[in-house]
Amino acid sequence: MARAEAALHQYLREHAPATAVLCYQQGGLARIRQQLQQEWHDRLHDLSALRRETIRRALLEVGDNPDLAAPAFDLFFEARQHVDLYEDTLEALSFLAARYPVVALSNGNADVNRVGLGEHFHAAVSAQEFGVSKPDPRIFHEAASLAGVRVSEVLHIGDDAHLDVQGARAAGMQCAWLNRDEQTWPAGSEPPLTLTSLRDLFHHLPA
Repeated sequence: MARAEAALHQYLREHAPATAVLCYQQGGLARIRQQLQQEWHDRLHDLSALRRETIRRALLEVGDNPDLAAPAFDLFFEARQHVDLYEDTLEALSFLAARYPVVALSNGNADVNRVGLGEHFHAAVSAQEFGVSKPDPRIFHEAASLAGVRVSEVLHIGDDAHLDVQGARAAGMQCAWLNRDEQTWPAGSEPPLTLTSLRDLFHHLPA
């Protein structure tokens, strides 16, 4: 995300400098996005549309050409697909994909195929395309359906205590919390299986 934000900022500095100032020096991007989230309460699963419209409204606010929103977003989106993997990622995905149908489940707009990880996944579910986002149980149920297993047979692994763990639990799945930064589990519920590295899975799943 930092790389994508930097690419967007550079594009606006070159093509719409007043918008760049509004967005990145005056906090306009966050303000406009917050306003839009209140208006688009039924479309918050579509992060691409939300980002594109936020840029368009920023351009309009300072009198820049709103048509620049499309190429600005395209540049942001392309940079979003270039990710730095954690050092345990490929080893863990290879381990899992050799044993289970692995399904990617994301509220974001990164594409596992464009990122270069598609070969490890049986399927992928994007909130943007499916129409609802985590923690809605329906998107978890869709992932189980694509994996060809019962919901109760799924182990959902995620790093967000609310969206991933509590969402998976509410959907009837088993779950594991990837807690790389050793955060404190939120009060009010029993902590799940907790991992500090994806390699921890090697000790909890059949070899």
